[in-house]
Amino acid sequence: MDLSRRAILAAAGAAPAGVAPVAGNRAQAAVRPDDETPNNEAHWAKVAALFDAPPAGVIQLENGQFGAMAKSTRAAFEQHTARVNRETTLYTRGPVNGDLQKVRLRAAALLGLDPDEIAFTRGGTESMLTLIGGYNRLKPGDAVLYADLDYDSMQAGMESLAKVRGVRIVKIDLPEPATKQGLIDAYDAALKANPDIRLMLVTHLSHRTGLIPPVKEIVALAKSRGVDVLLDCGHALGQTPFSLRDMGVEFAGLNLHKWIGAPLGVGLVYIRKDRIPDIDVSILEGPSPRIDARVHTGTVNYAAVLGVADAIDVHEAIGPAAKAARLSYLRDRWAEAVRDVPGVQVLTPADPALHAGITSFRLAGMTTPAQAAALRKTLFERYRIFTVERAGPAKGACVRVTPSFVNTAADVDALAAALRELAKT
Repeated sequence: MDLSRRAILAAAGAAPAGVAPVAGNRAQAAVRPDDETPNNEAHWAKVAALFDAPPAGVIQLENGQFGAMAKSTRAAFEQHTARVNRETTLYTRGPVNGDLQKVRLRAAALLGLDPDEIAFTRGGTESMLTLIGGYNRLKPGDAVLYADLDYDSMQAGMESLAKVRGVRIVKIDLPEPATKQGLIDAYDAALKANPDIRLMLVTHLSHRTGLIPPVKEIVALAKSRGVDVLLDCGHALGQTPFSLRDMGVEFAGLNLHKWIGAPLGVGLVYIRKDRIPDIDVSILEGPSPRIDARVHTGTVNYAAVLGVADAIDVHEAIGPAAKAARLSYLRDRWAEAVRDVPGVQVLTPADPALHAGITSFRLAGMTTPAQAAALRKTLFERYRIFTVERAGPAKGACVRVTPSFVNTAADVDALAAALRELAKT
């Protein structure tokens, strides 16, 4: 780690004494004090100390709705809030604009994009609906495509295009179990069967199961047929490494209050510079070539946007690659431990390219939303493990597990043990 990363982690204090080595890991006892390998529980205890601990007696494995701010981010957010309230319009009618531009530059650098290709929104949903509702290259008789694992609001937005743009809706079910080639083939088959498709929604990391499709290959496939892709990166940013430019993505919605840990209510929309005219200006704005004119939210929570820079500080201090490796390690530790347990269905494949930290499961025969909700309730009431049920996958509802940086190997081991026991009943 560089000095700034050391300083942030040092602020968390020393790791708890007597942290036990991970079972079966011979290298665990020999790690360096600053070794950020994903199975070094002493290092990740320091990272966990950057955040408030979950309530005692609960194993919190539902960290997907939003990501808690680090203590330092929360303190900075409170300072930003105090300044906005103290100086009011003396600040927001002038000086704040320079400060917001600095945050914009930080966010653009995080993504490897130009600052004039991104605009702040109130979250990934608003970002995606800006793209879906504003995409102006459709004409009556065209078709648009989405999949069963896409987010509910985005599915609704795509469906609305039938009424708003006069297009035909094509919905596909992604394969389960999934493989890289199987996912590519699913989109390829849909495009071949529906040559009138002109727009596709693709989710980078599914909030339902955690599946990561091969985005770069799917985008290339779509482009070869003259189809544009709107990429939903709501869960991807901060959880798995990627480059929008490298993937050939021209339109994307991103979230900053999930895996970056910004204050609630901040997201980003990305439109490649030469494609900005293909998204309509907001009806509340006059003609403009700027991306900001595509989003009109009124008065924003200035403190929340300013807090993005503080969240990026923590994100970079922990290390994007280290974060991704830790989340995958926690996921693998429970999911691969129960994959071959009779009666347990793990819904993301073992292929590390097709998942990050999130993975969902079912118990055999439990496919309805009510059954998934009952299973989630059992996990909490009997084992004090908090998860969430998700409906929508074509093969049935499931329970989603989302570990984060406050979790330990022991937490996910407890989940694996619970699932082995429940599978027997």
